[in-house]
Amino acid sequence: MEGKALIEKELNNYLKQFEHHGLYEPISYLLNIGGKRIRPIILLDAVELFGGDKKAALPLALAVEVFHNFTLMHDDIMDNSSLRRGKPTVHEKWNVNNAILSGDTMMIQAYQLLEKVPVEFQPAIYKAFNKMALWLCEGQQDDMDFEERSEVSIPEYLQMIKNKTSVLIGFCFEAGAILGKADAAVQEKIYDFGINLGLAFQLQDDYLDLYPKSTKMGKTIGGDLLNKKKAIPYLIALNSANSDQKEAIETLINSQDENRVEKLTALFAKLAVKEQTEKMIEEYFQISNESLESIEGFNLTPIQLFAKNLMAREQ
Repeated sequence: MEGKALIEKELNNYLKQFEHHGLYEPISYLLNIGGKRIRPIILLDAVELFGGDKKAALPLALAVEVFHNFTLMHDDIMDNSSLRRGKPTVHEKWNVNNAILSGDTMMIQAYQLLEKVPVEFQPAIYKAFNKMALWLCEGQQDDMDFEERSEVSIPEYLQMIKNKTSVLIGFCFEAGAILGKADAAVQEKIYDFGINLGLAFQLQDDYLDLYPKSTKMGKTIGGDLLNKKKAIPYLIALNSANSDQKEAIETLINSQDENRVEKLTALFAKLAVKEQTEKMIEEYFQISNESLESIEGFNLTPIQLFAKNLMAREQ
């Protein structure tokens, strides 16, 4: 069974035990409105790569997906988002109190699922999971703080997205190595691979918001600029601009000009923002490849193919 289909089946079976209580309705709703299940698939693929027991890893894969969606549920509240995957967010469909409580419940459920990890691996898994969870919260706080700041440096932004996005991807690869009984050096290398792949993934997400390879899904181009988000193209533009260009960028960002995205994109073109962003994405992808290729004794082809496919997405 393919990874995604396997995760969907296990997730559906897991959710059935909670159907009798209203507390779990928002949880089932969020987990059933879609999602690529990238993180649990990564974990299962990593377990397979290192020769671990894929079936024994399923509770941990579910824990990752439940935890990830818990963060999304609370992020949507903090961001005041009305849609998630094209559907009303939980706090819109129910209310903020329900979304907070259901999110808290999902975090607890994630830890309950960790209890089903084979006992011999639990100390290492709990330690890695808790490190990831704490850093992810730090990243979310930085993201909120950046919204209130007039200036954010590129290194600060990279650290924020590392914590908010990369650490969970890194954990999934690391956990696969732990469950496969790979040695500490291999665990560190595959974790570094995941961290840098996660950075490339998030930077590409920023890039595709402004420079989509396809518009077939009808997504608004330049949504980050319209929402005044300090994504990487904007930060690169400010870092490359002279004083007059910076003033022009800030004026447009804060204006109500209906064509401000087009005007900003034209200004960014003069600063080679598209090319600089592409170069940064490629650099982190190559760093991740170097970490992966330094691992010896395992068939890395499936993971390499996964990474290429992940970075080949159009939106």
